[in-house]
Amino acid sequence: MKLATLKNGRKDGRLVVVSTDLRHVVDASQIAPTLLDAVERWDDVEPLLAALYEKLNAGAATGAFEFDPALAAAPLPRAPQWCDGSAFLNHGRLMEKAFDIAPIPDSETIPLMYQGGSDDLLGPHDDLPLPDEAHGIDFEGEFGVIVRDVPMGCPASLARERIALLVQINDVSLRAFGPREMRTGFGFFQAKPSSSFAPVAVTPDEIGAAWHDARVHLDLNVQYNGQWFGDPNGREMNFGFDQLIAHAATTRKLSAGTIIGSGTVSNAGGAKGSACIAERRAIELIAGGASTTPFMRFGDRVRMEARFQDRPLFGVIDQRVVRSAPPQV
Repeated sequence: MKLATLKNGRKDGRLVVVSTDLRHVVDASQIAPTLLDAVERWDDVEPLLAALYEKLNAGAATGAFEFDPALAAAPLPRAPQWCDGSAFLNHGRLMEKAFDIAPIPDSETIPLMYQGGSDDLLGPHDDLPLPDEAHGIDFEGEFGVIVRDVPMGCPASLARERIALLVQINDVSLRAFGPREMRTGFGFFQAKPSSSFAPVAVTPDEIGAAWHDARVHLDLNVQYNGQWFGDPNGREMNFGFDQLIAHAATTRKLSAGTIIGSGTVSNAGGAKGSACIAERRAIELIAGGASTTPFMRFGDRVRMEARFQDRPLFGVIDQRVVRSAPPQV
């Protein structure tokens, strides 16, 4: 099943069911007005949404219309929590080697995770408004999951059952703030502005065997200013989403609608490129003694897409970085 949120002037938008080929949608507000409401009542509404999905794909859904991703918000424009992991250890090891950073203790057995802002999640074609190019603007291609209610202390063996939907994410980073914020021990804050999402959230069954060991075994194709940047595969997560959920729920419950991110998709060897500029810069520094790829400037574009069986899955993130407007006092 595929779901999306269309902008309607309200903060949480309007829930629609999306056809398999992403060409058509049908309003689902008679079942659940928003995706957050649907996830909160998943056991009751999932069968109804699935039945509507079948009708839409059969061409029998009343009121179906063409899907325009430009009108889509993030699947969850607001979420109770946004918890982002760093589950691809290859990414972390490259950064440690390039910048002579001491390895984080227990990083191979305890997932890294920070809690980002979840009150203003951006849609797939929204501009990325930021205040200053000097902040080191970067994109980060990720996969993620939206969970149902997860009880405190939920083990990984049960956490997989709490996954409702899969999503694709651009976790925007401001690299100039990162080093200081990490040294404080309090973690990221200014370094992490609003993240953005591909338009469509999908149930795990939509990708068949590519959903394996609580990992998305698909390439994430990243293009930067029209040029190939990387197509790393999600299979090399050192911690599956079930482990990330269990880690996040160790001392707190996770409300339905919480989003858990994988961290930057990264593959060993370098042949698959990178899903963020910082990683490419690290590879350049290791190989040649200097980083040559600059961070993003206003007007730059990033495009991200994952496909399944050569057809669109989540839809496309295609965004431009722009200078944010001055605050209105």
